[in-house]
Amino acid sequence: MKLLVTGGAGFIGSSVVRLAVARGHSIVNVDALTYAACLDNVAPVTGSNLYSFEQADIRDRAALDRVFATHRPDAVMHLAAESHVDRSIDGPRDFIETNITGTFNMLEAARAYWTQAGTPEGFRFHHISTDEVFGTLGATGKFTEDTPYAPNSPYSASKAASDHLVRAWHETYGLPVVMTNCSNNYGPYHFPEKLIPVVILNALAGKPIPIYGKGENVRDWLFVEDHADALLLVVEKGDVGRSYNIGGENEAKNIDIVRTICALLDEMHPVGAPHDRLITFVTDRPGHDLRYAIEPARIREELGWRPSVTLEEGLRRTVRWYLDNAAWWQPLQERHGVGQRLGISAATVGRA
Repeated sequence: MKLLVTGGAGFIGSSVVRLAVARGHSIVNVDALTYAACLDNVAPVTGSNLYSFEQADIRDRAALDRVFATHRPDAVMHLAAESHVDRSIDGPRDFIETNITGTFNMLEAARAYWTQAGTPEGFRFHHISTDEVFGTLGATGKFTEDTPYAPNSPYSASKAASDHLVRAWHETYGLPVVMTNCSNNYGPYHFPEKLIPVVILNALAGKPIPIYGKGENVRDWLFVEDHADALLLVVEKGDVGRSYNIGGENEAKNIDIVRTICALLDEMHPVGAPHDRLITFVTDRPGHDLRYAIEPARIREELGWRPSVTLEEGLRRTVRWYLDNAAWWQPLQERHGVGQRLGISAATVGRA
């Protein structure tokens, strides 16, 4: 297939691009190259005749129309989004404009293209979203595709809105859509402001490792390459109008993730060990959801997919990748806001 991938220079998008090219798909990577994007993420495929790049902003409808007309994709995989919760607390406008207005533009551009092409039966618009739209869980239970939406941050609210737009464009206009909501991703090329890269890079630098609250928040961790595999499966074989939850089946408390990474660094990079001495508890994020967990039964039973990478294996591979790729992450640490506490003042309230 020829796939138009938005946000293909980002963390998850670039994993999709690399895997899709490896499987023989033709890729059009559409990315505005904002602060979290990095073309080095797709360097392994930039020499392929299956790959092309368009620097375009999904907030620019005219640019999107041009891209569709030029490349005539068989399917769209819409990953472009503002995604950092702390940044959404400080500056929600970017999240509204990109995640809501940008998705509206993508839907309208895709609908116009699909209509002009004679509504080809095989066309798909795949919208990639997050489990954060469902809000928070208590100690038990899991999110399913039928869980009511209850977003608690500007980021998750903007993604919830985009999900609703996609659903409405299918019901109202017949646009052939599929949707996915995923749990927390991690792995190589993860932008350095997210939890797992922060832990690794702060530990390597001998800096405090900040843990929100008491570190009791639970997430279901999904290795990014597993996620890319699931996304390609859904765009190829998912039922039109259907949504699929994609989970890693790897629940863990944040504090346990951090301690595991510290132990891996003690083993793989013993300089500065023990690294867990750097763990520092800081004021919690406003509206911090306690627990996320996905029930991935639908994608397992209908499409035969389940994650292949355990949390232990994935964390080891991730730590090794960061140790081996300083030339990738060092320049990114100089970008705006990276390494700073965002969303609330960084007042230390305790220490590990």
